[in-house]
Amino acid sequence: MIGNTKGAEQMAHLLERDDALELLASELSRASGGRGRLVRLRGASGTGRSALLEAAIGLADSSGFRVLSARCSREDSTSPLSSAFRLMGSAGTFQEKDGSAEEREDGPRLWQALQATSAEFPLLLSVDDAHFADPASRSWLIETARRIDCLPILLVVTERSQYDILPPVPDLSRALSASSAIAHTLAPLSEPASAGLVRTVIPSATTEWIAECVRACAGNPLLLHALLEDVGNCSSSHLPETSAALYPGAYPAAVDWWLSSAGEDTTQVARALAVADQDGLREPYRELVRLLTEACGTDSARTLGWLTAMTRLGMLREGADGSLRYAHPLLRDAVLGDWPTERREAVSRSFAEVMLRRGDHAEAVARQLMRSGPVGRGWALRALEDAASIATHADRPLEAIQYLRRGLEESDSDTSRQRLLNELGSMEYTYGNSSAGVQRLHEALIVAAGPNDRARTAIALGTALTGRGEIRDAVCLLRETERELGGHPMAARSVQAATVLLTDREQGLRSAEYRRLLDGTAHGVEALGAAGRALLIRHAAIAGEVSSRRAMTQVRGLLSEPADELSEPFLLGAAATVALWADALEEAESLAERGLAERHWTRLHPVAQMLLEVRAEIAALRGDYKMLLAEHVATTTNRRPGPAGMDSYALHALTEMGRFEEARRLMQGVDLSEATDSWELSRFLYACGTLRAARGDVAGALHDFLDCGRRLSAHAVISPVVVPWRTAAAACRLAMGDRSAALALAHEELRLARIWNTSRAVGRALHAVAAATGGQDALALGAEAVRMLRQSPDAGELVSALLSHGRQLASSGQRAHAREHYQEAAQQAERLGSTRLRTAVERDLRTVGARRPYASFTGSEALTGSERRVAELAAEGRTNTEISSFLRVTRRTVESHLTSTYRKLGIHGRDGLDAALAAGKELPIEVVEQPG
Repeated sequence: MIGNTKGAEQMAHLLERDDALELLASELSRASGGRGRLVRLRGASGTGRSALLEAAIGLADSSGFRVLSARCSREDSTSPLSSAFRLMGSAGTFQEKDGSAEEREDGPRLWQALQATSAEFPLLLSVDDAHFADPASRSWLIETARRIDCLPILLVVTERSQYDILPPVPDLSRALSASSAIAHTLAPLSEPASAGLVRTVIPSATTEWIAECVRACAGNPLLLHALLEDVGNCSSSHLPETSAALYPGAYPAAVDWWLSSAGEDTTQVARALAVADQDGLREPYRELVRLLTEACGTDSARTLGWLTAMTRLGMLREGADGSLRYAHPLLRDAVLGDWPTERREAVSRSFAEVMLRRGDHAEAVARQLMRSGPVGRGWALRALEDAASIATHADRPLEAIQYLRRGLEESDSDTSRQRLLNELGSMEYTYGNSSAGVQRLHEALIVAAGPNDRARTAIALGTALTGRGEIRDAVCLLRETERELGGHPMAARSVQAATVLLTDREQGLRSAEYRRLLDGTAHGVEALGAAGRALLIRHAAIAGEVSSRRAMTQVRGLLSEPADELSEPFLLGAAATVALWADALEEAESLAERGLAERHWTRLHPVAQMLLEVRAEIAALRGDYKMLLAEHVATTTNRRPGPAGMDSYALHALTEMGRFEEARRLMQGVDLSEATDSWELSRFLYACGTLRAARGDVAGALHDFLDCGRRLSAHAVISPVVVPWRTAAAACRLAMGDRSAALALAHEELRLARIWNTSRAVGRALHAVAAATGGQDALALGAEAVRMLRQSPDAGELVSALLSHGRQLASSGQRAHAREHYQEAAQQAERLGSTRLRTAVERDLRTVGARRPYASFTGSEALTGSERRVAELAAEGRTNTEISSFLRVTRRTVESHLTSTYRKLGIHGRDGLDAALAAGKELPIEVVEQPG
């Protein structure tokens, strides 16, 4: 890839310098005629001043000039006339006196020697880097420039004219007349010239690669030559972005020299800017100046000037957003060089503090703190915790975890450390790192001091251990914590309540924990506190010992009482569950959303799963199957043997959507061999039975339903409100021809349903009894079942009852009446969005000479109450976040309701909501009479 590199450096430094060379030739000619003066070659570091001076020396040699030359350095500035002595000493005829001669004597002697030398030959006085000359030498050079206008002497000096943070020394011409001095400024190379040089050295380079080289060097000949030396043998399609990829390292060395020549203050600002650029900190000019001056302690006006100058030179580029960044990542990396990590961290820390003072977003401050070392100040911890909270609410949990981990480095007390460990452990566990999460929670429990903190942490840790299948370890931990909190009844009761709920996942332990809870009523039920009393109401409902009306009266009474922060989650969870079972879906949804909005405790708490299941059950009743599948994906982490909480709902959704093969794969993908005897297992078995029944495997379905019922009954879970396995098993028995067994199961379900006494429970059981009874008696039972289910929120069960009763009517010769039931079933199935039920409806419609139209059941009447409220607010122009806040529900619920609303209204977005809400109608069933 490399071409001819001989002379590349000279080519780079003398490109586009023809005008300077012509000027030097002209001035040499003028001086040879006895009309000397000062020529100043000005330019930024690396623009080729020294190379041009060497060219001037070559021209002078060829023109018969004698050349006296000197190169100044920073060390010269402390020794008077050192630069002048070096210049005149190069003639070999001038000797500096021993000892320290007076300046007033040395100056005239130097001038006399210069005059004597010029009497023999025309002279070129060449002084490189005159800006480094000591003050006395500068004064001598200025005086010499004044006096050579009638002598054959040309004084050519180079001066660095780059804008630096510290003001430069005055240039030599400032005290001279215009006729005594002339200046020429060296500009950076143009992009075509730079590209041409790269193409000459590396002929096979692509246009894109050449453009990157040009950007990385910003027209600086020194940097361009150094870069070509490093990448001459590189075959990469892109220029490296780090100096570590360069060899032998000429480019980073050149950048380091460029910085050194600018001084320490400029280097600090340049590197602080590189830190900001590397961190993606995009700030407008003025704000960037403030950050840099605070971080580096420099003057704001000079810092602004430097940024402007570097932009003009091409080292910096302004983005579309008005922010500044280095022209190429490689240049930025070379500027950072080997700057120590602690210096970079100090800059980020300073950035964070400035951003905090000016009121920047908490996450912007936290992102800088992520790159700094420990600050040891309270504001840093607050910023990190605020950022973690914001990231969590924005569904960016992994970022929140990083902020919390960094926050641990700032915690300065057991209280703050316990708080951080609790939150961090809960999040790490929830989002896939269960081992780390459990370890954090163990540590949090150790440092927790207050009883409430100990209770909260123990509950979180117990929930985590249970989620990993270590239920017995969790129970032991919670019982031990409960004993330790004996002197703090409120905290102890909350730990006991958590133990009771967690044992729902291990039926072998559940009975013992409920006995312990009941034993606590010996001194009055009030001794249990709100949490315990709420769980007892739930337990009575499960055991078939209380009616829905009485249970709701009791939980509403508890909700009206003041609740402490530890009891409230258990109260909300139990109340939401009871309300769901009691068909008070709006109330159940409100309680569930209220609880799930409290992220400080719902992330790792046994009630969280209860609330998620309430929300899932409501979604299933409404036919929001997509939401169930999305929730299944979102919550399937830290899997243990056996089904997870959302598996049964996802299986139900796939079955209703007619996606039987996907449902089968999900069912077979859950390992039941080591599953604990839990509610999740029982619900999953019920969902498996539903799938098998839908696919025609009646025997397999019956096995699943009976296995589900056996497990629940063994642990006193009697009521059909949990899982209506008896009616499902009765349908299978009936399909297999065992009417008596089906009738026994249905009657038992009806008996238990009447205790709870909701339209859904009773209507479902009546439907099963009617189907198993047959004959004329079945008509009255079926009609009653339909009547009750019309009052319930269970559209799926209503469709099944309508179809069953319709078949009974058709069998008795009442085809018109049967058709009406099928029509209603079609509308309900369409509203629900169940492919499985729509297929069954279409089959039955054909038997009475009707068919479902291709258009779907649509219109505002298809919306549930919650969907309508959300849709109306969205139609008013409110955002999802505003709707979420107004209705006190999660943003995910708002999104789910809108998705369902769009489907039901047949629109694609918010723009169509107004018209659709006003004009929605139910489409009639098309009736086609058939002979016979």
